[in-house]
Amino acid sequence: MGVFVADLSFYSNVAEILGTLTIIGGAVFGAVQLLEFRGQRRDAVAVELMRSFYNPEFSRSVTLIRNLPDDISADDLRVKGPATEEAALLICMMYETMGLLVYRRIASFDLAQELTGGLLEVLWRKLGVWVATIRTEQSHPRFAEWFEWLAIQFAQPDHRGVPAHEAYRKWKPSRLRFTSRPSESPRRPACVRPVRTADPDNPRTT
Repeated sequence: MGVFVADLSFYSNVAEILGTLTIIGGAVFGAVQLLEFRGQRRDAVAVELMRSFYNPEFSRSVTLIRNLPDDISADDLRVKGPATEEAALLICMMYETMGLLVYRRIASFDLAQELTGGLLEVLWRKLGVWVATIRTEQSHPRFAEWFEWLAIQFAQPDHRGVPAHEAYRKWKPSRLRFTSRPSESPRRPACVRPVRTADPDNPRTT
C-alpha cells in the first residue's frame, strides 16, 4: 500500500510539472506570436506609407506647395487659388497621420525620416505660418499638431539625418553566389573490370 501511495505521489508531481511546462510553453508561444504580429503590423504600415507617396493627388499637392516662398502668409497663399489651399490641407492631413503613427510607435521614426524627412522640413517651412493662421481663425489649436510635432522632431540636431547619397555612399547590394562544381566523369562500378581488346602484335594481351 505504501508503494502504491508513493507511486501515486510521483505521478502527481510529474503531472504538475508537465502542466507548469505547458503553461510556460503557451506563454512563450503567445509572446512570440505577439512579436510576429507587431512586426507584420509595422511592415503593413510601412507599405501603406510608401504607397501614399505614389498618390498622384499628393504629388500634385507637393508640387504646388513646394514652389511657394517660405513662411507664406495665409492671405498670399489663398490668392493662389482654392487648389493651393486644398493642396496645403491635403499635405497637413498626410503628415498628421504619419506624425501620430510615429508617436504611437506604430511606424518607425527612422523609416519616416528616411522616407520623407527632407521633404517634410521643406513643406513645413512653407506652411507653418498658414497653419498658425488657421488655428487662430478657427479657434482650433490642435490643427495639424502632429505635422508640426514631426517637423520639430526631424529638425532636432540628434535626429537630423545625413542625406542617403552621403550616408550610404559605400553601400553595395547583396548578391546570390552560386558555386559551380567542375563536371565529373562518371565512375565505373568497382566490381566491373575493364575489358581488354586483343592485340595481334602482343599475344600476351587477352
